[in-house]
Amino acid sequence: MAMETKRLGKTELRVGRLGIGLSEVGFNLEMTDVDQVKDVIDQALDSGVNFLDTAACYGISEELLGIVASERRDEFVLATKAGHFLPRGEGEDWTYDLIISSIDRSLKLMKTDHVDLVQLHSCTVEILERGDAIRALQDARAAGKTRYIGYSGDNENAKWAVTSGLFDTLQTSFNLVDQSARTNLFADVEERDMGLIIKRPICNAVWGAEADPKPYSHLSDYTEEYFRRAGVMRAEGPLADDPNDRIRLALGFTFAHPEVDVTIVGTQRPQHMKSNLEMVSEPLGVTEATVDDLHARWQKLSSGWEQRS
Repeated sequence: MAMETKRLGKTELRVGRLGIGLSEVGFNLEMTDVDQVKDVIDQALDSGVNFLDTAACYGISEELLGIVASERRDEFVLATKAGHFLPRGEGEDWTYDLIISSIDRSLKLMKTDHVDLVQLHSCTVEILERGDAIRALQDARAAGKTRYIGYSGDNENAKWAVTSGLFDTLQTSFNLVDQSARTNLFADVEERDMGLIIKRPICNAVWGAEADPKPYSHLSDYTEEYFRRAGVMRAEGPLADDPNDRIRLALGFTFAHPEVDVTIVGTQRPQHMKSNLEMVSEPLGVTEATVDDLHARWQKLSSGWEQRS
């Protein structure tokens, strides 16, 4: 079964429903793991995945991607993010010059003359209103370094970015334990025909997990809140039509929302990529009753549960 594709908002890009997020590769692997990364990327591209999402600050992800995938550049939509000074904390974030130099560095590392999408990486409303960061992306687009520009972030910052009308795409958190984007952002995104990219769609596999998975050694509390929420929601009792597969459940929930164009799932392990690809090659079997149950649980329990970046 061929990968289902959608137009990414008002862009001319068509993307498969499953994309790859490269933060795990960049943070958890070493340059000596290049063969493992090539296996992951080749499996995905060979199976019809065509959306790869990374960022300048995702460790060595851009460098690894340039090594393993630059010869297949015409087979995928390439998205990155900019805005953070590297090394983190050693200089000023979000300046015009920093963003331009970050984009140039990304192009060099990924061995390409352009990316398809550059996204501002979770900056605040204050930064957005200042204008320099947005102007840097616009100038990069005018120079042919990127085809489209987007914003990656959550909550009131994402709301500003979407309603500004200045961006082609939004990347935001959405999953069964982090549903506020559905009520706070989706309608505004649809109204402006923006591309909608979902990050953290399987909520780091916390649903049904016996312990917090802690996927990043450098961010020990990254999944703590998601794990807590999953426990609260599951305590309501058996889930309607539970598929009894937490990855299938999470992906099926996210895919059930027609506003979503592409969901990015991060993995550093070839066997996980293989199982994800096999899973989305056929209907996921998550019913409307299951989705409705999860919506209802969220509505009942989510007071104070903000989007998690």
